Amino acid sequence: MMTDSRTYQSKSAELAVGILVFSCAVLLWSAHVWSEPSSLLVHQQKSRTEANVMSVQFLTPQAGWAAGSKGTILKTTDGGQTWQKKSSGTAALLVSLFFSDEHRGWIAGAGGTLRRTTDGGETWNAVPLDIQQPLYHVTFAAPSTGWVIGGGGTILHTTDGGEHWVEQRSGTHAALYSAYFFNEQQGTIVGALGTVLTTDDGGATWVPRETHGAVTLFDVFFADQENGWAVGNAGALFQTTDGGAEWIDQSLPCGKTCTRLVDLLKVRFTDSQSGWIVGERGMLYRTTDAGFTWKEERSIAPVSLFGLSFPDSSQGWASGDNGTIVHLQLGR
Repeated sequence: MMTDSRTYQSKSAELAVGILVFSCAVLLWSAHVWSEPSSLLVHQQKSRTEANVMSVQFLTPQAGWAAGSKGTILKTTDGGQTWQKKSSGTAALLVSLFFSDEHRGWIAGAGGTLRRTTDGGETWNAVPLDIQQPLYHVTFAAPSTGWVIGGGGTILHTTDGGEHWVEQRSGTHAALYSAYFFNEQQGTIVGALGTVLTTDDGGATWVPRETHGAVTLFDVFFADQENGWAVGNAGALFQTTDGGAEWIDQSLPCGKTCTRLVDLLKVRFTDSQSGWIVGERGMLYRTTDAGFTWKEERSIAPVSLFGLSFPDSSQGWASGDNGTIVHLQLGR
């Protein structure tokens, strides 16, 4: 597998959806731990794997999981000081993981791969699906109600805790990369070709929304029920202030040292004011004013970052290529 940094598009190519692959130069990363005047501390953790870590989730500052290429599953119970590799039972590229509590979790990935755990990730069991599309995101709005989305406009829905999955009509053939649900009825999905879909009836119907562009959107997250953000390729950044009905283009411009707009791959808010974005070439952006302005931090890793999780407002974790897991902590 290539060891240079790649965007989420190149990962999608590994999943055979035909998204254009291109490579990026690896930036120098001279500091193992560094701090900025903003008191942001960044520490690279030892994952003890060279797999590309596509997804990371922390439920508490101590309990976290990560998933990635070659069926890699990692678990920590000490805030990432040590990571233990767990058997996933598959060698597939794992793109998304979701834990609803410290016992029940899901992973989704290439070739229609969907697996579940009920013992905190110690063991994983296959969930048979009659589908070969790559699956890019799994999420649950309640213990019984969840969705899996993926290539070719795939949306799968369960109302019995994942025992059975039913395909919902998305109305698109575009690859769908990320979903956010407020509750069992209201949700938003984003994907390729500027695709944004919303539902207020649990996915019985999905309504396409206009973004006035054909950018690929890799992630979506809401700070509250009205205010949300979607990020994508070439600095794409869209904002909604009405729950997802309308989206405003707030794409980031090139900074002083910018030679090419980087792909933005994951966005998270810890409250209504504080937001974080990670992406290609290890770039990190922060806002403390509800997205009115975004500060470009220095590159926090020499690789693209695909995963981002905050168990509380003071610290989070990002993950990416070549086993990269980075701990982010705001100083006191």
